[in-house]
Amino acid sequence: MLKVFFGLSLMILPLVSQSQCYWQQQAAYVMDVEMNAGKHRLTGKQTLHYTNNSPDTLVKLFYHLYFNAFQPGSEMDLRSRQIVDPDRRIGDRISMLKKDEIGYQQIKSLTMDGIVQPYQAEGTILEVYLKKPILPGQQVTLKMEFEAQVPVQIRRSGRDNKEGIAYSMAQWYPKLCEYDHMGWHANPYVAREFYGIWGDFDVTIRIDSKFIVAASGELQNPEEIGYGYADVKVKDRPKKHVWHFIARQVHDFMWAADPDYTHTKKVAHDGTVLHFFYQENEKTKENWSKLPDIMDMALKWMNERYGKYPYPVYSFVQGGDGGMEYPMATLITGERSLMSLVGVSIHEWMHSWYQMTLATNEALYPWMDEGFTSFGSHETMNYLIQNGYIAGKTEESTWKETIDGYAAFALSGVAEPISTHADHYQTNAAYSVASYTKGQLCLVQLEYIMGAPVFDKALKRYFDEWKFKHPHPNDFFRIMEKESGLELDWFREYWINTAHVTDYKIDTVYDDQLLLSRIGEMPMPLDIVVTLKSGKKELYYIPLVLMRGEKRPDDDFDDYTKLPDWAWANRTYQIQLNQRMDKIEKIEIDPSGRLVDVRPGDNLWQHP
Repeated sequence: MLKVFFGLSLMILPLVSQSQCYWQQQAAYVMDVEMNAGKHRLTGKQTLHYTNNSPDTLVKLFYHLYFNAFQPGSEMDLRSRQIVDPDRRIGDRISMLKKDEIGYQQIKSLTMDGIVQPYQAEGTILEVYLKKPILPGQQVTLKMEFEAQVPVQIRRSGRDNKEGIAYSMAQWYPKLCEYDHMGWHANPYVAREFYGIWGDFDVTIRIDSKFIVAASGELQNPEEIGYGYADVKVKDRPKKHVWHFIARQVHDFMWAADPDYTHTKKVAHDGTVLHFFYQENEKTKENWSKLPDIMDMALKWMNERYGKYPYPVYSFVQGGDGGMEYPMATLITGERSLMSLVGVSIHEWMHSWYQMTLATNEALYPWMDEGFTSFGSHETMNYLIQNGYIAGKTEESTWKETIDGYAAFALSGVAEPISTHADHYQTNAAYSVASYTKGQLCLVQLEYIMGAPVFDKALKRYFDEWKFKHPHPNDFFRIMEKESGLELDWFREYWINTAHVTDYKIDTVYDDQLLLSRIGEMPMPLDIVVTLKSGKKELYYIPLVLMRGEKRPDDDFDDYTKLPDWAWANRTYQIQLNQRMDKIEKIEIDPSGRLVDVRPGDNLWQHP
C-alpha cells in the first residue's frame, strides 16, 4: 500500500508547481478477483483510495459498469439496432444473447471510510448517493464487493472471441467516473470511447492454473507463476494460480487469459520489455515471430518523433475483436498478414502516446486520441517501409489517399463537425471520418501552416508539457501557437467546430498575372509553386491576415516571394508574377500534397 501512495504523490507535485489552476483527481485501486472459468463468473473486492483535488465538494459518485451494456435492451443494443450503419461486429447480436451469455456487473456492497453508502444502477452507470460529502483536498477510501458475468465476446471485451481466445478482460471492473473542471463524465456505454482517472492499480487475479494471463503493468510474481508445464504431471499442478500485477500512473487496467497462449518477450534497444501473447498455429507462427524485432525498430522512431515511451513494459496480446488500446498493453486479433499485424500493433501502441500518456477526454475529443494516433501510426508505417523493415510502398504524396477519402466524405452532405460528442454522431461513418481521418489531417494541416521544423518541435513540446494529464483542445492549440508565433484560433474554429471545407482554384493566368479564387468557406494560407521551363522553381507564399504572422519555407527554392496577407473576407487574390507566361511550365497550389483542398483538380495550371 505504501508503494501505491508513494507513486501517487510523485504525480501530484508537478501539477501544483506548474499551475495553480490545473488539477486532476487521483485514484489508487487495489483489487483481488477470482475467476470461475466454468461459469464465466468473476467475484472481486475493490479498495479505492480517491483524492478529490478539485475545488468542489462532491455529494455524489458515479461508476462505470461496462459489462451491463451486453444485455438485450441496453443502450448499446438499442443504439446498434437503430443507427443507419451499425457496426457489423455488434449489429443485433446483443439482442440475441441468452441469460448465460449476457454480461453484467452487480455491486454487492459499498462503503466509504467504513460507512455503508446507498447506490443504484442505471444501465452502465452506478449512482452513489454519499451520506457525507467529499471535501476539496480530501482523500477517502471506497470499498466494494462485486460480481460479474463475462459476456460472449461482441465488442472489445468478453469470452471466446472469433479466434478462440478464452478471455479478453477489458472494461471488466467497476470503474469510477472522471470528474474534472467540466463536472462528472458519467456517459452510458454505447461502444464508443473512454475517460479515466490517473492512478495506480494493484491487481491480484486468481484463475485456473491452465490459463496464462497477460495484463497491463508488470507481473510481480513471475517465478511463482512460470509459463509451461512440460515436466509437470497434470495431477501435480496447483488448481489455481495467483497472478499479481502492478501498473503505475495509468487510467485503466486490462487483462486477458487463455490456456494456449505462447508467451515470448524482447528487451528493446532502450530497455523497454516487450511481451507477446498469442496462440501459435499456421496462421500466426511466422508473422508473430517477426513482430518483436519490427516493434523494436518502430519504438526507436516513435521515441524520437513523439516523445519517450514512459512505461517499463508493453504487451501485444491476441484477443478482442480487432484492435483496442489499453495502458501498457493492447488486444489485437492475431490471424493476420504481416502487414496487417504490424499495422494494428503500431496503431494500438501509438495510443500509448495519444491517450495513455496524453489522456484526453476521448468521448468529447476522439479526434485528439484516434486522430493523432492515426497520424503517428501512418508516419511510423511509412518509416518502417522506407527503411526496409516491412515490405510495402509509400505514395509520392504521403497523405494523398487519406485526403482524397476525406474530401469525398466532406462533400457527401453527411459529415459532422469533429466537436460532436463521440456517442452522438448520427452515423458510424461520420464518427469514423471525423475522429480518425479529420483528426489526423488536423496535424497535417498544422504542419502545412506552421512549417515542418516548427511543427515537429511543437508536437514534442505538447507531449512533454501535458504527459500524465488531461489536455483539452485549447491546451494543444496554445502549444502550437507558442511554438509557431502564429494565431491559430481561426483554424481551430473552422476545422474543429464546423464541417466547412477548403477549396481554392487557379482562376486565371494572363501574361504575368495570376488570379486565385477561394470557393470553400475555410480559409488557408497558400504555397504557390511556379516551375519555369528552365527547371527552376519559384515559391510565392500567401499568409492569412488571421494568422498574424507567417512560416518559413520548408524547402529551398530558386526564388522565394512572401506576398501580402490574404484578407479573410476577400474571395479572390491577384499575384504579380516574377516571370511572363511564356517562360512558365506550370503553376501549382501546394505541390507538397498537404493542403486539404476538397477539389484539387483546379489547383494546377500547365502551359498550353
